[in-house]
Amino acid sequence: MNQKSKVLVVEDDAGIRQSLFETLGALGFAVGEAHHGEEALVQLRMVSYDAVLLDINMPGMGGKETCRRICQIFPGLPIIMLTVRDDEEDIVESLDAGAFDYVTKPFQIRELTARLRSVIRRRHAPMGEPDLISIVGDITLDANRRLVEKKGEQIHLAPKEYETLRCLMEHAGRPVRHENLLRSIWGPPYSNEREYLRVVINQLRKKIEDDPAHPFYILTESHIGYRFREE
Repeated sequence: MNQKSKVLVVEDDAGIRQSLFETLGALGFAVGEAHHGEEALVQLRMVSYDAVLLDINMPGMGGKETCRRICQIFPGLPIIMLTVRDDEEDIVESLDAGAFDYVTKPFQIRELTARLRSVIRRRHAPMGEPDLISIVGDITLDANRRLVEKKGEQIHLAPKEYETLRCLMEHAGRPVRHENLLRSIWGPPYSNEREYLRVVINQLRKKIEDDPAHPFYILTESHIGYRFREE
């Protein structure tokens, strides 16, 4: 990126906010700061940011409501939520509120910056028709021919396996909730049938992973869903 990507850090903890300001700045980002949700909305009206890092636990408006407001006023602006580890309900509600992704505290800065660069890259990707061919690592999915290959060798998938893989690869790098996968592939009445999804994921891993017990491509987001690794 020739021009510095602008990231707004919304965090009420002054220590964390300062640490992120200094660290992300040193890594090449232009960083803005907001103490709470109300200030974030003011900042976003003044500066065109490329992404927002938003703490979920803040006084006043709160992270989830701030996320909803940002999505309403600035649709398409990527938001990464900073959440407390293992708080499943908060993570699910954040994704439902419109967050692109989440990172749990305490987080590794390498993971955080990778997520940031990913959502910013996607936001600035050329507009046009959705890609009919998805390639991640050794896996190629050709949606036009409903063909999946690994290292050039065709992999035979059952219909539900194919649709699950396609959905995950279309969202590569982002978590996809169990319920969203089930509704998309099996239909709304099946949104709670997680066993169906577990069976299909296990079968997919056997077919595309070198070591299904230690998957490289289809990653489990504990209590949330699945994420397909991004290149």
